[in-house]
Amino acid sequence: MPSSQRRGRWSGVPLAERQTLRRDEFIAAGVQLLGDEHGPKLTIRSACRAAALTERYFYESFTDRDEFVRAVYDDVCTRAMAALLSAHTPRDAVDRFVALMVDDPVRGRVLLLAPETEPVLTQSGAEWMPTFIELLQRTLTRINDPALQQMVATGLIGALTALFTAYLDGRLVASRTQFIEYCVNMLLSTSTTER
Repeated sequence: MPSSQRRGRWSGVPLAERQTLRRDEFIAAGVQLLGDEHGPKLTIRSACRAAALTERYFYESFTDRDEFVRAVYDDVCTRAMAALLSAHTPRDAVDRFVALMVDDPVRGRVLLLAPETEPVLTQSGAEWMPTFIELLQRTLTRINDPALQQMVATGLIGALTALFTAYLDGRLVASRTQFIEYCVNMLLSTSTTER
């Protein structure tokens, strides 16, 4: 890359912020590569090419590929959690999650499909699951019995994960509206059940 292009890319950006911006560019490139519709194509070299940055900058932010893959996954999970936390109703939660994971299927594939092909994400997925269950348990259920509340939240997360995975895979033939309505109805019917 000519020096004039390199200078232009970072001109006006304080030195202290450049590493953060480069890391963000690597994460964005990693999301695209890990969520590729033909399966993850993420290597350090492919990430550097996609971000238009050198390996030197890669190692400025990540120690190796595994740490990078986990950082990409954590970024998508954090965005999903933020979308769900900002929801006020079950419908709003489903709408926000669909907008993030289905309307942008790359992110959906990172969250739901990448752990199936990336061994390093097995632990990350297991670490994030209780957080999603607890969120659902706290905000979407109206059940007084804590044990039942936890079982319902866990069951709903499992069912929703299977539904979203099948929808992203193209195994569910449903319109976006049908899909949202089904998920909302499932949340509403289950979240108010008291046994």
